[in-house]
Amino acid sequence: MTELLILKSKHSGVATLTLNSPDSYNALSTAMLTALRAELAALAKDANTRVVVLKAAGKAFCAGHDLKEMQAARQAPDKGRNFYEALFGLCSEVMQMIPALPQPVIASVHGIATAAGCQLVASCDMAIAAQGVRFGVNGVNIGLFCSTPMVALSRNVPRKIAFEMLTTGQFIDSARAAEVGLVNRVVPADRLTEETQALAQLVAGKLTAAVKIGKRAFYDQMAMPLADAYAHAGRVIVENMLWRDTEEGISAFLEKRAPDWS
Repeated sequence: MTELLILKSKHSGVATLTLNSPDSYNALSTAMLTALRAELAALAKDANTRVVVLKAAGKAFCAGHDLKEMQAARQAPDKGRNFYEALFGLCSEVMQMIPALPQPVIASVHGIATAAGCQLVASCDMAIAAQGVRFGVNGVNIGLFCSTPMVALSRNVPRKIAFEMLTTGQFIDSARAAEVGLVNRVVPADRLTEETQALAQLVAGKLTAAVKIGKRAFYDQMAMPLADAYAHAGRVIVENMLWRDTEEGISAFLEKRAPDWS
């Protein structure tokens, strides 16, 4: 099932995960989330992967949760409560795995991303979108406030923008998404793969250990008060400064040559 729902390829230190359920618009069903969790867990242990790209097959990037699966769960004696608790718990786990992954994760968004699909984009470290792609947390339109997508969205875009999107259910296009910080940049659709790979390879070319320690510190300090953030970042940068490869990197810069990293 994992092989069917998630396609995986790897080239020059960049692993690409492709959501592969185009008929369901890559909905985050229990099976899809389980498959994605397994792939992310494997990548967390893969020292040879330096960057991860997340993309999707078919017309949509991700249409959010599988509403048919969710409605079917109502037939249970508890009206679906246990299923919903497990589903949203699994989804929250997967979304938290992405920023916790040692490698930077780049979303390559070619088609619409709604509700938990928008949450997936927001959970990635960076995102590149094709021109004209739409994003929304539109659950309120069917009577379901996007409470869990709200967590990632509100940590990416300004508070008032997030609240408007959540309460109106209206979509924003990729240009607006870049303007408010949901995606890094917007490119022509026919250049999306090329631009995503260029960014991935640029990051992959840096000292892997420095990017890894930096990503962890980035998220850690954001959850701290200002003074604690500086204290933590100070400890991290001292540790980084004492590495042999950092010494070599600085020497190479001063001597105007390429670094000889181990």
